[in-house]
This record gives sequence, structure tokens and C-alpha cells, in this order.
Amino acid sequence: MLKSIMLAASVLILSACTNTPDWDYDKSVEFANYKTFAWSADADLKNNDGNAYQINDLMEKRVRNAIIEAMLKHNIKLVETKNADILVNYHASVDSKIETDSFNTSYTARWNYWGFGYQTQTHTREYDVGTLVIDVIDKTSNQLIWRGAKEGRLRNKQTPEQRTTSVNKTVSAILANFPPSEEH
Repeated sequence: MLKSIMLAASVLILSACTNTPDWDYDKSVEFANYKTFAWSADADLKNNDGNAYQINDLMEKRVRNAIIEAMLKHNIKLVETKNADILVNYHASVDSKIETDSFNTSYTARWNYWGFGYQTQTHTREYDVGTLVIDVIDKTSNQLIWRGAKEGRLRNKQTPEQRTTSVNKTVSAILANFPPSEEH
């Protein structure tokens, strides 16, 4: 019984960690017309939360490289601002969250009689969640036309390679629906 409770709790914890990106876009825009992009003047991870440990120049470079790679997969290339069809802006934030798990366990006790009871154990953990937001702005109208975001639990003590892989996966997941398609 205890094993099945713990297994169920593990599945819930894992499913809570998985998260799909959130997208929003202007349905009146013809995204097929966009072939080039440049960075928005506001594109900077440190604009919103520069004091967070994992938001730094190294992470900034990883995010930019991941966005360039993802956009190239959609045949949209990085150019100088004056030649761009769209501008890409991005920002990140880090928030602390608290996770609480409670487990009910049964036991048999013997004092002066046989008895059966339940005991509740509660575990609380604080952890950091990072959110990366990527905005696409039509350069001519200066209007936001697409936004994608994804949040995830931040992991400490990662190698630079692990951090790069994590950023690449996150950016790829966010930009999977850019340009938007009816499938998403």
C-alpha cells in the first residue's frame, strides 16, 4: 500500500515538473511574409531579474544562440535591424515556489489492544522556477504579433553543457509554434 502511495506521489511530482509552452498570437498576421529578424533593443535577460543567480551574461549568450538556431530551422535568419522584418525580444524571471507533499500511511499499533491507524507525513520544499518569454514584434508597425513562454524548475550545480542543453530545449519548445500553425 505504501509503495503504491509513493509511486502515485512520484508520478504527480513528475507531471508537475513537465510543462508545455504557452503561446499567443495575432491571427490576422500573415507570418509567412517574415524571413528575417533582429534583436529588439529591449532583448536582455537581465532587464527584469538581474539579481537571480542563473541570469547572467553566459545565460544571455545561450538564449541568443538557441533563438538564432530555432529561427533558422523556420528559415528566418538574423540580420541587421534596418533589414529585419521582425524584432525578437526576450526576458526571464525567477520566482521561488513552495511544494508540499503529504502522505498518509497506515500502521498497526499494540498497546493494551490491537489497533489500526493512520499517520500523515508532510514534506515542504522551496525551489526556484524560471520563466522565459519570447516576443516577436512586427518591425513596421512596432506591434507584438506573437508571444511564447515556458516555465520550469531551475536546477543548480549543472555543467555548462547541461545548461546549454536545457536552454536549447526550452527555446525550441517555445518556438515550436512560430510561425503559428493550425496544429498547435
